[in-house]
Amino acid sequence: MVLAIRKVPIVVNDSRGFYTSRVIGTMIYEGIGMLAEGVHPMSIERAATSAGYPVGPLQISDELNMETMQKISKATKEGDLADGKQPISHPGDEIIDGMIAAGRPSKLKGAGFYDYDESGRRTTIWAGLTERFPSKDEPADIADLRDRYLFIEALETAKCFEEGVIESAAFANIGSIMGIGYPALTGGTVQFMNGYEGKAGRGLTGFVARARELAAAHGPRFEPTARLVEMAEKGESFPA
Repeated sequence: MVLAIRKVPIVVNDSRGFYTSRVIGTMIYEGIGMLAEGVHPMSIERAATSAGYPVGPLQISDELNMETMQKISKATKEGDLADGKQPISHPGDEIIDGMIAAGRPSKLKGAGFYDYDESGRRTTIWAGLTERFPSKDEPADIADLRDRYLFIEALETAKCFEEGVIESAAFANIGSIMGIGYPALTGGTVQFMNGYEGKAGRGLTGFVARARELAAAHGPRFEPTARLVEMAEKGESFPA
């Protein structure tokens, strides 16, 4: 049935957000949160497309509808509380709340991070965006922004393995590229981790070191889990 509609299936286990929706959500929120840091919206979008993503997170948000994203965020926090976990706040939540309050929740409503003409065609980034969320004078480090997108999704993928949401590197790679637009040139989220080359080394060793740099600069969401660190130290890999 799946092949009949020209889709490629992957096997995942039941979980809130499953695999692809959960992983792409981290990238979208990372981009939206950059507005709160004073990153210019054009830099946010350009960093994503220059990394190999088909579109930037602001455009995706308009397509998804920020009102829906707000409801998902609320439900996720309520679910965390029910599971005995402390909900994690993200700067992207405040941006989404502000956009909805400004009457700009989505392409569907004709106004979001972008402007749309009468036919619903996307035109330019909303001129008032930098007035509502002022940008810093100094230009953003595009290479750093690219890493933040690539790493946040890869780190979430590693957590999905730990939680048993996904159990195959092949499925993770296929799902991330074909399902949510992770840059194909990386080979997918798992291959990105396995094949990473950084100043501190190759593979998971280099990946963990760079993740720690990002955590120090941008927050604990980039901190590699204890299990991922253990895998790097022991030379282990994700199940095929």
